[in-house]
Amino acid sequence: MWRRLAGLLLVFAAATAALWLLSARLSAGQARRPLRFPSDLEELRELAEALRDYERQHRGAALALFCAAYLYKQSFAIPGSSLLNVLAGALFGPWTGLVLCSALTSVGATFCYLLSGTFGKQFVVYYFSDKVALLQRKVEENRSCLFFFLLFLRLFPMTPNWFLNLSAPILNIPVAQFFFSVLIGLTPYNFICVQTGAILSQITSLDAIFSWDTLLKLLAMAVAALIPGTLIKKYSKKHLKLDEDKHAQLLNGKKSL
Repeated sequence: MWRRLAGLLLVFAAATAALWLLSARLSAGQARRPLRFPSDLEELRELAEALRDYERQHRGAALALFCAAYLYKQSFAIPGSSLLNVLAGALFGPWTGLVLCSALTSVGATFCYLLSGTFGKQFVVYYFSDKVALLQRKVEENRSCLFFFLLFLRLFPMTPNWFLNLSAPILNIPVAQFFFSVLIGLTPYNFICVQTGAILSQITSLDAIFSWDTLLKLLAMAVAALIPGTLIKKYSKKHLKLDEDKHAQLLNGKKSL
């Protein structure tokens, strides 16, 4: 068990060092601004402004850093990918950003799956035994239509995405089904975040937020994001064995009183 922990820490240290070296190299080409993960929208706007001019001149380097940072967060289940989705919309535009984030989300989640399967199974079972057991039961009940059940979990999460990524190898979910369920199931969420970033990057004043153009874009974005969820919800009522009200609180770390 401790060997697995040591192996995981070694992989984490190597990935952290590689990301730091890449960001340090990019920082050297800028106005000496330190690069760090944004923790709120204000830091996000500052980072987007700092990277935009550099991205126009050195698109490959900026793209490499963004991909490395995104995969780092996803692979080690570090919160904050939503802000990177917004940043992608601001830097690369709505459609390029969406394709990029959807691909990176799937690849990063699969890395997390593989790391958990190699190093973390015992830790996940030890610290989250009740949640794993409940999720295992739901997976087995829906094994005949597993892919659609995984899509349902992504679109209407009974459990956080990071926990599903960590527990998937324990639940014997095939990696191919896992990958494509993330790719398809999180596209609406990525779409909302990326489109938000693209819109925010074009807003120069508070009045622009309430312009008809911006409001129509937000409305279209909301409608487009609701369509996949509506279809999966309709399918799930007919084909999936779910008891959302009973189990959602436990899987999200809450107990009913």
